[in-house]
Amino acid sequence: EKPLVAVVNSWSEILPGHYHLRGVGEAVKSGIRAGGGTPIEFNTIGLCDGIAQGHIGMKYVLPSREVIAASVEVMVEGHQLDGMVMICTCDKIVPAMLIAAARLDIPTILVTGGYMQPGLYKGRRYAIYEVSEAYGAYIAGKIPRQDVDELVKVCCPGPGACPMMGTANTMCCITEALGMSLPGNATIAASDSRLLQMAKRAGEQIVKLIDNDIRPSKIMSREAFENVIKVDLAIGGSTNSCLHIPAIAAELDIGVGLGLFDELSRKTPQIVAIKPSSDLFMDDLERAGGVQAVMKELSPLLNLDVLTVTGLKLKENLERVEVLDREVIRPLDSPFHAEGGIAVLYGNLAPDGSVVKQAAVNLKMLRHTGPAKVYDSEEEAIEALTGNAIKAGDVVVIRYEGPKGGPGMREQYDFMTLLCGMGLDRSVALVTDGRFSGATRGLAVGHVSPEAAEGGPIAALTASDIVEIDIPNRRLHVKLEGTVIVERMKLWKRPKPSFKKGFMALYAERASSASKGAILAQR
Repeated sequence: EKPLVAVVNSWSEILPGHYHLRGVGEAVKSGIRAGGGTPIEFNTIGLCDGIAQGHIGMKYVLPSREVIAASVEVMVEGHQLDGMVMICTCDKIVPAMLIAAARLDIPTILVTGGYMQPGLYKGRRYAIYEVSEAYGAYIAGKIPRQDVDELVKVCCPGPGACPMMGTANTMCCITEALGMSLPGNATIAASDSRLLQMAKRAGEQIVKLIDNDIRPSKIMSREAFENVIKVDLAIGGSTNSCLHIPAIAAELDIGVGLGLFDELSRKTPQIVAIKPSSDLFMDDLERAGGVQAVMKELSPLLNLDVLTVTGLKLKENLERVEVLDREVIRPLDSPFHAEGGIAVLYGNLAPDGSVVKQAAVNLKMLRHTGPAKVYDSEEEAIEALTGNAIKAGDVVVIRYEGPKGGPGMREQYDFMTLLCGMGLDRSVALVTDGRFSGATRGLAVGHVSPEAAEGGPIAALTASDIVEIDIPNRRLHVKLEGTVIVERMKLWKRPKPSFKKGFMALYAERASSASKGAILAQR
């Protein structure tokens, strides 16, 4: 006689961001029982982007999003459960849960697991990505090895997501802005006892959503997606949101393309700058009022009549909210940047678009022209970088790293962090059909579509071709006549698949373009 509520928990002992979620699950179940429901918990897989760096594991990270969503679909449909509370923290797991929520369309609340505290070394706070940058500085002879070793010891001081505005925290903020988690959830630290209180409240609230038949499709409307893109742009969120938001929207037959990101970016100022865009951390955003305060400041630009998991409209949630620190959440008329954190570039190198986190680009590099150094994998590019083959002024091109070509669209994280650590991020650009970590800074243009493995123009590049990047004018161009590209592509041969069996072979065969979310395309 009581609703059967799935507690979909991505707890495991592998991910620092999820290590603490077993206790969060218990709090959710307590709330469900208190609210009059019967909790039924099961687990999903989850990969850690940090642990997957530097080896074949990174190929699996983005595709794991599809596996997680499918596993939830199978479990919930197979047992005909009445609602879900989904517990998650990290990069691909949060959007996977949202995809599953949209696909199943039964009453759902997400509880996101918060962030770890920054590491502390020599009186300064550090995020985990700065260890890789420190290693680059060590290679360049700028710091002693001891500093790198000490940073390794302190960089991950507890459970939770990496404490900067990486993909994990971007997606947690997006979830709250979308109305799919309770107000205030996204910026609570993993070690904060309020997280367990939030989890119990979510358990109680899901029973109310079931009783009132409030489903994700009633919350995740087109207006809500436009709101969430504006919030993403305003907080300087990860470029991976350009993969995940379209993928979530596609489950509801709502078209969200790269063009919409760029259109809204030109109209939405960046009013929050968290690492890697500044020296602020996620706890600073919490102190300033969190996502709700960001939305309060953005309210003239938002649709305030959208529904949320509180059962109330956004304007009702924001009635008593105020911005508590104007140095962290700037006024609309005095932003960190006049435009949003992400820009979409087009041109003869990216006819279907490419993505750059302009919020993390040095102002001197907003326009850059240089000779191409072309590599067919991140490993080749790293070997060239550490061997001093890459010089100031170059445009490094890393291709065959897209959804099909990788396969799996790896982050080009190691290359960019080494580049930054070596002090070349203000003179060298990267263009790739792969993607980036939310922690990436520098002139890094990714998601180039069509990708090289699909015969995109990036496959036609050769060393010393002159590449032009112009962020203000949204242009990514190689100085070649169109006929030259066409003639070169006549000689091009599609590379043989690197996976011949298993899920990765399926993903390589069926993955859509990055410009469409890198989802498993329907037949």
